[in-house]
Amino acid sequence: MKFPDSIVIVDSHTEGEPTRVVVEGWPAPAGSDMAARRDDMRSSWDHLRTAVIHEPRGHDAIVGALLTEPVTPGALAGVIFFNNVGYLGMCGHGLIGVVRTLQHLGRLAPGDVTLDTTVGVVAAELHDDGRVTIRNVVSHCHARDVAVDVPGVGRVIGDIAWGGNWFFIAHVAGVPIELTNLDELMRVTRAIQEAIDAAGITGADGERIDHIELTGSALPAVADARNFVLCPGAEYDRSPCGTGTSAKMAVLHARGQLKPGSTWRQESVTGGLFEGWIEEHPDGVTPYIRARAHVTAETVLRFDPADPFRAGFSSK
Repeated sequence: MKFPDSIVIVDSHTEGEPTRVVVEGWPAPAGSDMAARRDDMRSSWDHLRTAVIHEPRGHDAIVGALLTEPVTPGALAGVIFFNNVGYLGMCGHGLIGVVRTLQHLGRLAPGDVTLDTTVGVVAAELHDDGRVTIRNVVSHCHARDVAVDVPGVGRVIGDIAWGGNWFFIAHVAGVPIELTNLDELMRVTRAIQEAIDAAGITGADGERIDHIELTGSALPAVADARNFVLCPGAEYDRSPCGTGTSAKMAVLHARGQLKPGSTWRQESVTGGLFEGWIEEHPDGVTPYIRARAHVTAETVLRFDPADPFRAGFSSK
């Protein structure tokens, strides 16, 4: 395994969820499009993913974002998202963190920007007050009221939706969405993930559903709903989850419960808040998400050849 001497990163959080943007030191992945570059990262440089995300330099809740040269005309940069167990097609909170990081680096002023991701071109607007609005990829509700028997939980009924990642979205009575209930939320969502995998419940074209989203009520003065999202790698999203909020709004629209242009306020289990709205699209909806990100650190990660944990370690 080849390692650079160092990798430069900028850390931020979006409504509580961390993003680690790699800005220098990572060898440029090969490929003429973002999917090919992701595949090259996976085959040639996956040890850098674990080195950047895992302990002792990181932790399992971090989402990484590698900046590359753009692949489409007019895009400012390409972005490949990754986490503690692999690669993400799109990451809403991460994209907001990337936009704020690019501003921090002096590469972006308030205004509109487009960025290339592995699931397509995503647009964003950096506002004068520091908030960021992203226009996500087209999202849609794939199936409604899907039942699955979950050992230790009972029968769970949920909706399957795409918001840049695949989600199973459900309400489970008697499971409060509160940080004080974190152990039970993790147990229930892990059990649901295992149950839908075992039952062969998938998204379109047999694609694996790898995000479980529980939804519940919030204080009306704060938000329209509160959620808990289990991500791949058995970590939960500290933010309301950009792709999860997109998927939720697609379901609401499919049920006739969210009209285009109406604001949906989504609160996370930690109290982070996203504002969202949709436009209708022939294939579903185009979601918009607005939130704040804050830069927390600039760091040079170093890789001593004598370090036995150069590639990191994780219990996941």
